[in-house]
Amino acid sequence: MSDKKIVMRHPKGYRLRRGRNWFFLGLTYASYYLCRYNLSIVAPEFKEALGFNNTQYGAIDSARNGAYAVGQFINGLFTDRLGGKLAMTVGAIGTILLNFAFGLTTWSNIGWLFFALLLVRGADGYVQAFGAPGMVKINTAWFRKQERGTFAGIFGGMIQLGAISVGMLGKMLATGFAIPLIFYTITVPELNWRYMFFVPPVITFIIIILMNLTVANHPEDAGYRIVHDDENDEDNPHDKIPMFEVFRKITSNYIVWVIAGAYFCTGFVRTSINSWWVIYLLDEWGIGKKSVTFGSLAILLPATAFVGSFASGLISDKVFKGRRAPVAMSIYLLESTVILIAILFSVGILPGGTAAILSIMLVGINITCNSSHSILGTAAAMDLGGRKMAGFAAGVIDSFQYFGAMLAGFGLGKLLDRYSMPVLDTVGNQMLNESGEPLTHINGSVWFSAMLPWALLGALLMGLLWILHRGKETPGT
Repeated sequence: MSDKKIVMRHPKGYRLRRGRNWFFLGLTYASYYLCRYNLSIVAPEFKEALGFNNTQYGAIDSARNGAYAVGQFINGLFTDRLGGKLAMTVGAIGTILLNFAFGLTTWSNIGWLFFALLLVRGADGYVQAFGAPGMVKINTAWFRKQERGTFAGIFGGMIQLGAISVGMLGKMLATGFAIPLIFYTITVPELNWRYMFFVPPVITFIIIILMNLTVANHPEDAGYRIVHDDENDEDNPHDKIPMFEVFRKITSNYIVWVIAGAYFCTGFVRTSINSWWVIYLLDEWGIGKKSVTFGSLAILLPATAFVGSFASGLISDKVFKGRRAPVAMSIYLLESTVILIAILFSVGILPGGTAAILSIMLVGINITCNSSHSILGTAAAMDLGGRKMAGFAAGVIDSFQYFGAMLAGFGLGKLLDRYSMPVLDTVGNQMLNESGEPLTHINGSVWFSAMLPWALLGALLMGLLWILHRGKETPGT
């Protein structure tokens, strides 16, 4: 038996140490999501308090996503030089400071408030773009190719922990809560929605300290020697490839761009759900944060997304032996089907389109877009970059997700304003706000319809990649 085959076995204690590594790394990235989804959770209150319409809210969301997309491309390249742990620390400190700045700015009465919020949220998006490349780079070093799909699914669960937490936190701050202790109960009253920009950064600060105390960039830093498929026994994992060479190798690989194109599609659909579901429930069905339905969905959406991510990663590793394209294509086709059914319910072609039924459709779409999110943005990026170039590979691919997300912010907001529905009183007259302007709500059928072309395009791109590389061992496919 060759030395290469011997080292392919995990050394004693390796899995336990790796588990500790990715747990705290996952907890750190989950805390990023606390500072990322907090705006969408308070979107109705944010819009009402500051007098913003859907277009303005969408523009602020797009500023974050656009800056994040640019940041992924640039910061991914830097991450391969800095190392994943330092990159994630820089991003965490940045988002802590900028979330505080965003919350404080919403309390100000400056005349250029909209542009100030646009600027702060954009800066926050840029610094958060250190997170994903850092996370992918570290875990590429700790997981081999045929483990990465399953890992991406499990890690997706850690990410969804952030989404679950931000939904629960939003509900708790909106209703008040009590913390029973042995001799005393701490009672927290209903708080202003702006606290969603102060509480999550404090949590992130605590977690980033724990991450720096526990996470190692490479197995070798923790006393283990791991050789990957694209390495040999003499490779030094700490050697760094020149930045220009990393740029050239990744950008010259057309597979990177095909996956990035599909990830654009994922980004549009995923952000269409994440940024607009709270507004949709309130506008279309009158369901607010204090309702049981909201609380259930705030947990169900991310929880079921984890199930989908884990299942798709496991299938990719075990059934398709590390292939990503066939699984991703199937996910996009399933997503297209669910979106189409939601449209048919929304326009009344299918009877029984109740809040409960459409909520189930939301869950279905959310499962599929998060499944393609983990299998392409995490597993495929690892395969394409290896441990020495995974940061930039992840940055390029993930940047396109957020170009798609940018379109799902400002572009979708403008579309929803253009085709909004009038809010009617009991006798059928359109209601007015305090300024005498007509009240409107978003049209759910338009919202769902905007997602369908992108789900279909994602299926087409992944189908082409599967056909072109069928029967081959091409990384990333």
